[in-house]
Parts: sequence; C-alpha cells; structure tokens
Amino acid sequence: MGAVGTILVLCSMVIMIAMPMVHGIDESPQAVEKWFEELGQMKEKVTKFHFYLHDTVNGTGITSVIVAQPNPKLPNQFGQINVLDDPLTIGPGLNSTILGRAQGIYLGAALPEVDFLISWSFVFTSGEYNGSTLSVLSRDSQLQKYRELPIVGGSGVFRLARGIATAQTYSFNTATLNAVIEFHVIVIHY
Repeated sequence: MGAVGTILVLCSMVIMIAMPMVHGIDESPQAVEKWFEELGQMKEKVTKFHFYLHDTVNGTGITSVIVAQPNPKLPNQFGQINVLDDPLTIGPGLNSTILGRAQGIYLGAALPEVDFLISWSFVFTSGEYNGSTLSVLSRDSQLQKYRELPIVGGSGVFRLARGIATAQTYSFNTATLNAVIEFHVIVIHY
C-alpha cells in the first residue's frame, strides 16, 4: 500500500470515529449508556424555538406527496397519507434562513373534522442544534387557530426531550393547498 492508500485508510478511520458525533454529542452505545448513568446529576434545561414550516404539495419545489389517496366517498381527506420533508425556516418566507426540516407523515384520521394524525421529526441542520431532532406525535386539528402538538422525544442535544409545539396556520393557499405553519416550541431536556 502506497502513501495515498495509507492516507485514505487513516482518513476513513477518522471519519468512522467521528460519525457517531452529532454536533459534539457522542451517539455511540457506550456514550449513551454513560449519559444515562450521569442523568441523575444533570439539570433540566428549557429551550424555546420559533420557526415556520413550509408544506408544498403542488407547484414547484414539492416537499409533501400523497402516498395513499382517500376514498372520494368520505369527507375531509379521511384515509389520505402524505409523506413530507418540509423546510423549517426562521422567517415566514421560503427564502429565509433554513433551520432544519420536518420529516415524517400526516394522515387524514377524522371523519367529521379536518384532523390529521402526525408523526414528524424536526431535524435541525444548522446552528447549535445541528444534527439533533425533536419527535412530534399528535392529532392536528386543522380548523383550530392554535394546535398543541406534544414533543414526545428527541435525539442528540434533545435526548429525553418533552414539550409542546404550538402550531398556527400562517398562510394557506386554497388553490394549491400549500401552507406555511408557524411554530412556537418549548421543550425540556437535559
């Protein structure tokens, strides 16, 4: 093996060692076990976020697709399933600074109302929480002004997170069905 081969092997080893790290958080099984052992000595923190989710189902830059069509005989998109990878931005404009992405599914889960069951991860891709996630699992009643969505967990900096994401529709285009949702998030973590 020549000098180039040796350098490639060494670089590969460095990358493999660094891969478990999420913005300074070691996610290896040994590090997670140690983290849990020290949990009793840690203090809880409260972190607040404010951002916008851009759900684009029609037009250019689609970020949400229907993977199961609803039965046309049933109202309110009951049975429809969407998969999304929506940008999260600091401001309401899509050209605003991207904080991360909302990745997951939402599905029409109520007959008399326009309600969705959502299972999302807020995946942070920049800033001090880069590489960390927050998990949301909730009913989302679209016609309510404010929707309280539980944060049920997280990863990276947000291990064992819990909290609330309050959603409010910022804008909704009735022709394209594209929406911008404003979020105020409060999360407790260690």
